[in-house]
Amino acid sequence: MAAIPGVTRAELNFGASRLTVEGRFDPEAVIREGARHDIIARPEGETPVEQTFWQRHKRLLITGLSGTALLAGWIAKFTSTQSPFSIAFFLAAMVIGGAATALRAWFSLQKLRFDMNVLMTVAVIGAAAIGEWSEGAVVAFLYSVSNTLESYTMEKARQSIRELMSIAPREALVRRNGKKILLPVDEIRVGDIMIVRPGEKIAMDGRIVRGNSAVDQAAITGESIPVEKGVGDEVFAGTLNQEGAIEVEVTRLVNDTTIARIIHMVAEAQTRRAPSQAFVDRFAAVYTPVVLALAAVIVLLPPLALGQSWGPWIYRGLTLLVVSCPCALVVSTPVALVAAIGNAARNGVLIKGSIHLEEACALAVVAFDKTGTLTVGKPVVTDVIPTGGQDKRGLLALAASIELLSEHPLARAVVAKAGEMKLELSRVENFQAIAGKGARAEVAGRVYYMGSSRLFEEIGAPVSRIKPLLERLQEQGKTAMIVGTETETLGVVAVADQVRETSKNAVRELKRTGVRTALLTGDNAATAKAIAGQLGIDEFEADLLPENKVEAVKKLIEKYGKVAMVGDGINDAPALALATVGIAMGGAGTDVALETADIALMADDLSRLPFCIRLSKAAVRVIKQNVAFALIVKLSAVLLVFPGWLTLWLAILADMGASVLVTLNGVRLLRLKPHP
Repeated sequence: MAAIPGVTRAELNFGASRLTVEGRFDPEAVIREGARHDIIARPEGETPVEQTFWQRHKRLLITGLSGTALLAGWIAKFTSTQSPFSIAFFLAAMVIGGAATALRAWFSLQKLRFDMNVLMTVAVIGAAAIGEWSEGAVVAFLYSVSNTLESYTMEKARQSIRELMSIAPREALVRRNGKKILLPVDEIRVGDIMIVRPGEKIAMDGRIVRGNSAVDQAAITGESIPVEKGVGDEVFAGTLNQEGAIEVEVTRLVNDTTIARIIHMVAEAQTRRAPSQAFVDRFAAVYTPVVLALAAVIVLLPPLALGQSWGPWIYRGLTLLVVSCPCALVVSTPVALVAAIGNAARNGVLIKGSIHLEEACALAVVAFDKTGTLTVGKPVVTDVIPTGGQDKRGLLALAASIELLSEHPLARAVVAKAGEMKLELSRVENFQAIAGKGARAEVAGRVYYMGSSRLFEEIGAPVSRIKPLLERLQEQGKTAMIVGTETETLGVVAVADQVRETSKNAVRELKRTGVRTALLTGDNAATAKAIAGQLGIDEFEADLLPENKVEAVKKLIEKYGKVAMVGDGINDAPALALATVGIAMGGAGTDVALETADIALMADDLSRLPFCIRLSKAAVRVIKQNVAFALIVKLSAVLLVFPGWLTLWLAILADMGASVLVTLNGVRLLRLKPHP
């Protein structure tokens, strides 16, 4: 591609079936050059032309024709004394089955690259040159079978990524100038109002401006249960509107939707080579020339130095070329990585590079932020404890009346709880927020206060008798607010951030896989201790500012090695960047989470974290199995070459079998489920 006039850079992403070409060039020249290399290229965004039966099944048909010619050659060889007929059929099998390989070998030789296509082509031509027509035909046929099977199984891995691309509709019903019109998504602008009926997919990211519905977000976040959505809530392209009709104001253009960014990042992830993949590539680059040199020694040394016959040694040299072909080794890693990253994306986990997938396998510690990660990030009332003669309902109604005009999150939680219990609130006058301490208000002509013990100590109210109660609530990780007057305390309302339902199971699953857990929070030590104890977290650090979290992560790395940091991707960005693997929560709704983290859990669902680590461990295990198996098969077969026990067709059968088996082993990762 780089030889095309105007092309400055060309990169083929094999896993994502994506060709990136930069520069000023003729697109038709790129398409023609791709065709020479058996690559069907088309401009991005262009609707693919429907392929003919031949184009769809080209590899299979070529392999079938080659096999038919091979079979005819054998029949002619065993039923006729006229060998030219059998040779003609064998030659046809070689040409049909090996033409594409020979063409690729020619392009490789022009760039002085001695790859597997060169080895196969030399083996086929060499077999014909020494009169082993049937052997050459078998090699060409079996290599064609190998390519067909590899193409089919690799396509299964790619399909998991391609499915993402077809999630969002290509058009949507939009209201413009008082009219409803059906528009292609490319023509929809930010601010347009989409009308989405029940049972339809949402075409663009946006915000609901009218209507309520349950939306199935599994395609984006991996959540199995539909999420209730109403006015003001965000919705994402590719999700399914299940119940009510809704109107959605578009907030992102088609190329900037969450699903578009996921597709782009998954495709980019395929180009970032993992350590194991880089090792295999380096090994193959050295291995192939060494094999060619060894084959030359086997062919030349015995006849020239020892005076032996040329024929058997040429045959052994060709056999060595075939059996040493590093097909299985080269394909062993990328197919596993493509399958794992595709499976993760389908289940709401965005892994932004195969290197992060491998790093996740070796994690010793997972450190969590508290608010918005282990907890919902929204405080709720947990306790209402009267201490001055009122009942619970009366105390809560008074507290909510005092806080009705306050904008503080804790005050909002108190008012919300009163609303849930349908309590009647009193009219308040002269409301005053007391910064950092609480609030003051007049209810029915009497002045009441609500806030911290420090506030009541300052106004001279008696709080000593309820100190043990306040300490007990604080030990439980709750924020205690006193309700009372200048002369008496009427009760205590306790508020706490709600722990996510998935947090405890996630921590337990992580510990089951041998990973330690840590809590890094800006909350006080009592709250941190309570949350850590409730969830079974191994260690915690409290009272941390964002810069302190960086130091805490650094200490964990020094103490344990590889550390993951899980946060909301905003105030935790520095710690996420420093950690071995940065993992962001709620990537579907947070731009910062998608951009900052190495891995993004698209839903606010920590259960996907143990799945991600299990998937990474499985991927690394499969890669090791594949590499070990490929090397053992190669070594065993090479040892059989020297005594002459290995034939050409057995060599290609061993190579083909190894390639197909490692590919199928990698594709197994597509079947790994989020829940064991």
